[in-house]
Amino acid sequence: MSSQERYHEPEQAPQAERQARVIPLRPRSVRTTPVAPVSPVSPASPPKPKEPLWRDVVGDVLRRERQAQERTLKDVAEAARISMPYLSELERGRKEASSEVLAAGARALGLSLADLLSLAQTELSRQASVSLAQPTRPRQGDIRLAA
Repeated sequence: MSSQERYHEPEQAPQAERQARVIPLRPRSVRTTPVAPVSPVSPASPPKPKEPLWRDVVGDVLRRERQAQERTLKDVAEAARISMPYLSELERGRKEASSEVLAAGARALGLSLADLLSLAQTELSRQASVSLAQPTRPRQGDIRLAA
């Protein structure tokens, strides 16, 4: 048997047999995009600013400190002995880190855990003062003074 006979192309199957069958996961009649109920918004009440999540604030501080030191994710992750993807998710506020992981990340950046939390608290206070500067609707029992 020659090498050409051994490795020859099989005959082409008919076009209908070569096409892939697609089985939809949902029936076509079902809407795939949920429709949110429309609620009336009164013009007197501006939308309330969202309070930042702790993981977002801590992640911002970690990223800012790492970038200020001009270090890479890989470098800091290796020094902290955590995976690079996990550190990236911490910085983006996608993961809630344990105190041990936060302490390791802080040490890798030359900070103590107290330093990291202090920086995060300062950032949280700054964000809170910005949101307080926006006018809010008085709640029952609030005292407002006119100037």
